[in-house]
Amino acid sequence: MPTQSTLVSELRERFDAESSRFKEEFEASKDGLKYLRERSALVDAIAIRLWAQFAASAGQETSHIVFAAVGDFGRQTLFPYSEVDLIFLADSGEAAGKFNDAIHRLSQGMSEIGLKCNATAGVVPEFLQFDSDRAEAILSLLDCRFLDGGQELFSNLRNRLIPEIVIRESPALVERLAELTRNSHRKFANTVFHLEPNVKDGPGGFQDYVTARWLAAISAMEEHHAWPDPAAYFSPANQTAMDSALAFFASVRCFLHFRNKRDHNLLAWDAQNDAAAQKVGAQNTDAGTATDWMRIYFSHARAVDHISGQLLEEMPAAQSLFYRQLETWRTGFSDEDFSVVDGLIFFQKPENLSDPHLFFRAFRLIGHRGFKLSPAAEHQMELARPRLAASLPSGADFWRFLDDVLPELHAADALRAMHSLHLLTLFLPELQGIEALAVRQASHRFTVDEHTLQAIENLHGLRQSKSKWDERYAGILGELDQPELLNLAILLHDTGKAVTLLEPIPASLEIAGKCLERLGLPTADRETVLFLIQHHQDLGAGLRRDIFDPRTVAQFAESIGSPELLKMLCLFTYADLKAVNPEALTPWKAEDLWQLYIGTANYFNRSVDERVHGDANEEVLNHLRSLAAATGEKLKTFLEGLPRRYLRTHPVDEILRHFEMAGRLGQDPVQLALKRTRHWYELTVVTKDRPRLFSTVAGALAACGMNIGKAGAFSNAGGTVVDTFSFTDRYRTLEMNLPAWERFKTTVHDVLSGKRDLKRMLRERLEVEKEEPGKIAATPQIQFDNECSAHSTLIEIVTQDQPGLLYRISSAFAQQECNIDIALIDTEGQTAIDVFYLTSSSGKLTPEQQERLRQSLLEKLAEK
Repeated sequence: MPTQSTLVSELRERFDAESSRFKEEFEASKDGLKYLRERSALVDAIAIRLWAQFAASAGQETSHIVFAAVGDFGRQTLFPYSEVDLIFLADSGEAAGKFNDAIHRLSQGMSEIGLKCNATAGVVPEFLQFDSDRAEAILSLLDCRFLDGGQELFSNLRNRLIPEIVIRESPALVERLAELTRNSHRKFANTVFHLEPNVKDGPGGFQDYVTARWLAAISAMEEHHAWPDPAAYFSPANQTAMDSALAFFASVRCFLHFRNKRDHNLLAWDAQNDAAAQKVGAQNTDAGTATDWMRIYFSHARAVDHISGQLLEEMPAAQSLFYRQLETWRTGFSDEDFSVVDGLIFFQKPENLSDPHLFFRAFRLIGHRGFKLSPAAEHQMELARPRLAASLPSGADFWRFLDDVLPELHAADALRAMHSLHLLTLFLPELQGIEALAVRQASHRFTVDEHTLQAIENLHGLRQSKSKWDERYAGILGELDQPELLNLAILLHDTGKAVTLLEPIPASLEIAGKCLERLGLPTADRETVLFLIQHHQDLGAGLRRDIFDPRTVAQFAESIGSPELLKMLCLFTYADLKAVNPEALTPWKAEDLWQLYIGTANYFNRSVDERVHGDANEEVLNHLRSLAAATGEKLKTFLEGLPRRYLRTHPVDEILRHFEMAGRLGQDPVQLALKRTRHWYELTVVTKDRPRLFSTVAGALAACGMNIGKAGAFSNAGGTVVDTFSFTDRYRTLEMNLPAWERFKTTVHDVLSGKRDLKRMLRERLEVEKEEPGKIAATPQIQFDNECSAHSTLIEIVTQDQPGLLYRISSAFAQQECNIDIALIDTEGQTAIDVFYLTSSSGKLTPEQQERLRQSLLEKLAEK
């Protein structure tokens, strides 16, 4: 018998040689299933050979223990960098103890060969004692596959004991599966349609495929009290869809593992390009571009998500989890066409589904009451779709349906249900181009159609939210005369992206115009919808301007024209921004949008101003003077010349604290205040203006590892500066303890006082910063505007976010002797969108100064 080292060396050589051959064959054929079968068989042989060596050397009788594969290994879907999951179950504690050393040596041997191994050992009676905290351990046995040991013991385990515990504990097992699925999906915003999806853990991914098989196995065991035939887990149509998805996912995950040289399953943009070019999983298709290839991915993921979701809804244990929050009044509906049980719609006469009005009634029920289609109803609708397509109703009939449904509380649910069954594009063919369309925009996270549906969900979600922001916007929604037109505009606003990404709005207008004509909308309503589509980005772009500058407000008011359109555009912007990605609509952006809305609404009454005058007679100033009556001229001097934006963006108590900090400048010329809010930290700096002040603070924060998300720079007529920086603490330094706050403030103070070398600190910090993978290389875009402000030059910089970015930008300003009047810092995903109001020698920048500044910025942003 060879020694352990000799055997391991021999098996490692075999493993390396065979693995290289398998990889070469996969790269040539892209056949993921073949690779998985061959790799699993190879690891089978290695594990069995090692077990025979170590169990035999221990002199133990292996009939008292089962050696089995579980997880990916048990399913024979062992991906290139998947961990090898093994289980050892003995018939008694005494037998288990005798094999501990052999199990340890096997795990060590597997590791030396190059296989990461997870070995679980136990005693059969104890392992099968059900505990809700160990539900996953029982679920893992659904994939157990015999490798070696006691065949009789394994047969008893598989054929009798596992079915018994699965049947007995099926409610708890299914509920646990439902909980795991729900928690996993929540991390991905409960949608398949991510621009960069996770092929393993995302909705509709490989893990959902496994979950669907587990649910089908549990259901079949309950019915037949025995292991079912795996070929009969699903209906023929669903089995075909699942087999096709498995073949696709097998190829894609193998491709990603080899590409990343680890178990990394994120389908990033560059990976999509390569997968499309190599036709991974799509050899027999015409997927010539990454966009086409991603549509194939989404079709498989949607099918898996749909099938696994149906299984969860059909099983009582999962149903109780998913529907326990439904009100009791929602479960007692019935008429001649429908019955509703536990919130699920069933057709009384499915043979009538060729009548489009029955289709429409079903989706009206969803929109009005929030019901869901039962799996049976979905299947019946799918069968009836060809008959319906052959006799479509007129566009005007469909608009009457939309006109009825779109204002309803659950309108988004109705639209999503139609879309999942491919019925929405049947009635609105204008949406076909954006179905599963992956557009590569750095800030966006979802496909175009998913973004559209999420925007409508966001709009209707306002009425159910308890957020203070949502309640404000919900108030506007309740004031709309025709909310259905706003919803229709959102539904059509991105259709042009299927035609062009350079100028999608004109294309969307052309598509929408033909659609509105086909639907038979009155002329005035068409004009409203087209206006909203044409201008839906205006308010969002306006947030990159000084929203308290009267010129900015005047431009918006004059371009919008009426309070009703302003309300619609405000709500459109809110819903659209929130649908970009979960982080896009930050609390401060929601506040700024609200202030822009209020300012523009007030403009219709001509109630705006530009700069603060300390002796002006208005509510905020009078309130400040009443709270600080003894300060007299000092408060007036502090307020004089501050931008009106300052009064709008800071509550009265903060303004008074800034005033107090300014009063202490004689004791310490650098006054700092640090506070933590719900979402970020905020540092306030009050000092006298000086060259490079803003860039120095920004640099100090970057050197401390902080990520600046928003900044504001204000100065009064006397040269006192109030700068605020809102930031997140990437390394959680400030979460540890209060002394960390003091050290941080001391560091910033020392930098501003010239006691610490900022350049050295930044150099040390940036040396250890590594660029995150998957970022889009963005060419900086720099635009100047000398018309939007009476006293400043506006500069907008759009570029890829990176550590120390604000420091680089503000350093270029200082280098060109530009003074920052107002700073509006924002980040959307990986893209920084920063706007500054600049002056030079108390005036606007000349064209020559602008060009010098542009070149300086490009040089700074190109620095490594």
